[in-house]
Amino acid sequence: MARQFRLVVVRFAVLVLVSCGVAASAQDDARPSGADSPVITPHVQEATQRWEKDIAAFDSLNDELEPSDEAILFIGSSSIRRWETMQRDMSPYRTIRRGYGGAKFTDMAVYAERVITPHQYRAVVMFVGNGITAGPDSHSPELIEQMTRHIVDVAHQHRPDAPFFLIEITPTQSRFGIWDKVRKVNERLREIALTTPNTYFIETAGNFLHSDTKPRTELFVNDQLHLNEAGYRLWSDLIRRRLDDVFRMIAAE
Repeated sequence: MARQFRLVVVRFAVLVLVSCGVAASAQDDARPSGADSPVITPHVQEATQRWEKDIAAFDSLNDELEPSDEAILFIGSSSIRRWETMQRDMSPYRTIRRGYGGAKFTDMAVYAERVITPHQYRAVVMFVGNGITAGPDSHSPELIEQMTRHIVDVAHQHRPDAPFFLIEITPTQSRFGIWDKVRKVNERLREIALTTPNTYFIETAGNFLHSDTKPRTELFVNDQLHLNEAGYRLWSDLIRRRLDDVFRMIAAE
């Protein structure tokens, strides 16, 4: 009887260990690649709680995507996600659109490997406009620079010869009260482009301001945050022109 009891206890213990191992494995699978990096570790939990479903949807899209090393990979927040006319607007460039909601630079850094490395591409273009607020929770220019350098590094490690483009954060009426803060972030993004090989800054802000330095409200939808059709046409012209210039320069080297 005692022997049978010991056998039951042993079997139960084995089942518990196996179950714990499976659960731990599932948790590991759900963690973003590179989550142990000290740069992004403090931001992993918040990012995964909010964005894991969106990134999993990208994983499914990637399974259906025909690989192309001529594609331009666009990553970022809602301005990328909402750009449904991207392929037409950016023609003749082939594009891959991977934007998610109100993603901040920290979110993009956490998921950089998972968003970027499944793809072969000619270049990466990134726009993130969130995380800068009027409150104490606003991300500092120093933090945003750290996150951005991490993202650029992930892309360059994956495709060393592919240029990385940083789009200047757009001035908008809904967030114009923090425009001074946004300008400081834009200065950091420009500095990253100037100091990092094969990295380029795409100037846009001046084109979205009137001569009196007020945002051009006619280029945005009613929320005065996201671009309308005219805004995307202007944006795409500026982005395409910069890509053209850089690719010509690279070809001439």
